[in-house]
Amino acid sequence: MDRAALTVGPGMDMPIMHDGDRYELVKDIGSGNFGVARLMRNRADGQLVAVKYIERGEKIDENVQREIINHRSLRHPNIIRFKEVILTPTHLAIVMEYASGGELFERICNAGRFSEDEARFFFQQLLSGVSYCHSMVLFPFRVIPQLVSLLR
Repeated sequence: MDRAALTVGPGMDMPIMHDGDRYELVKDIGSGNFGVARLMRNRADGQLVAVKYIERGEKIDENVQREIINHRSLRHPNIIRFKEVILTPTHLAIVMEYASGGELFERICNAGRFSEDEARFFFQQLLSGVSYCHSMVLFPFRVIPQLVSLLR
């Protein structure tokens, strides 16, 4: 299986993927302390996925390993589904379900405030997901709007 990474654009050393060109880049969707997130399309079935790239090295520590192991076991409608992990020569790529609704934080910033019904709708889903994690003896260390993805 070919796991060689390709680069995108001039001066960019971020791999696009991997694994026999199974995925194609659609667009970048975010960045954070640990890497970047990209929207990718599965060439075989056209399914959109989110891929979180983390540079290999010291950043891939015990916490990242634990996150991957824990995320693989979660099956809940309010938790983004883990699909696979792929190693490239320079990055770890975590492939996940794509939530097309963006982040809760963006929605809060754009809306200013929610109606009571909207707030209840989001809060119930958030509590359901966190409750499920607790039932699996997994405790999310940060539940903040920037880390909550929304489905459309």
